Amino acid sequence: MNITDIQNIFTEAEEKISQASDSNELDEIKHFYLGRKGKMAQVIKQIPELPEEKRPLAGKESNIIKGKIQSLLSDRTQQLKTGQEKTQKIDTSLPAVKRTLGGRHPITIVIDDICKIFEHIGFTLVEGPEIETDYYNFKALNIPEGHPARDNFATFYLPKDNMLLRSQTSPVQIRIMKDVEPPLRILSPGKVFRPDNLDASHSFMFHQIEGLVVDKKTNFTHLKASLSYFVKNFFGRDVTMRFRPHYFPFTEPSAEVDIACIICGGEGCSVCSRTGWLEILGAGMVHPNVLKEVGIEESIFQGYAFGLGIERIAMLKYGITDIRMFFNNDMRFLKQFS
Repeated sequence: MNITDIQNIFTEAEEKISQASDSNELDEIKHFYLGRKGKMAQVIKQIPELPEEKRPLAGKESNIIKGKIQSLLSDRTQQLKTGQEKTQKIDTSLPAVKRTLGGRHPITIVIDDICKIFEHIGFTLVEGPEIETDYYNFKALNIPEGHPARDNFATFYLPKDNMLLRSQTSPVQIRIMKDVEPPLRILSPGKVFRPDNLDASHSFMFHQIEGLVVDKKTNFTHLKASLSYFVKNFFGRDVTMRFRPHYFPFTEPSAEVDIACIICGGEGCSVCSRTGWLEILGAGMVHPNVLKEVGIEESIFQGYAFGLGIERIAMLKYGITDIRMFFNNDMRFLKQFS
């Protein structure tokens, strides 16, 4: 054995590697030349039989040839892999990968449904800021100094003077009445914030929808008709509605609106506290002081307003017993509405 024999092995291997058409052939070539009993192993075994002065050169050349063969094998493997990727065809007859589509949040669904109902009877959607001033959130709404709603335990106040996170969507009606001449028919959905203790029926952030109508001949009958239209279209034609006298600083007269319990049909159950009724919103005729504050002549124009808690409406619609489920991001819960 001499150096020429070793180089001939490389030339032979190089040709076979270049002609290999798949990874199986390359594995066979690797085993034939670089395996434990392959050609290069046999060459190395013969080195001790060479004259002492030729052994170092033969050993060095053998290692070089082994490395070159290994490099050729790696390069050819990559070439075959790249070629397969380029020539691979898409089989359009195979079933497609099923992709999971996102869905709307139940709160978003309820807001959209409510807005569509009121838009059908002429209401226009408007928005307002979530960071408000004391004036818009309280004073302009006829909420006097010392009212419990102004206390720290009922409102999130910000370090900046007279700034707060709005505790209701009612400030939007003040902003609109100041900027737009009546007649008005608006609906304003959005987030509100109150420092309530988090439990099954309370959250420090929730959603409301504020409705407002101002016109020359608007009266309480129109308010009742609008809310009746909403209740019948949202909860069903057979649902019974009632008004109960109540007090709100920004409306006079004021009322809370109940519907017959949709769980027990008015018979009385744990959901309605055995009364057969469920409160769904507050409403009333816009207080003359509010109209005066925004520069609307109360002797010419009258108005009505109402406010709905979206989470409460959603809980009634879907039979949900814990408000925290809306905000826990539990996919098992949210997927039910996809």
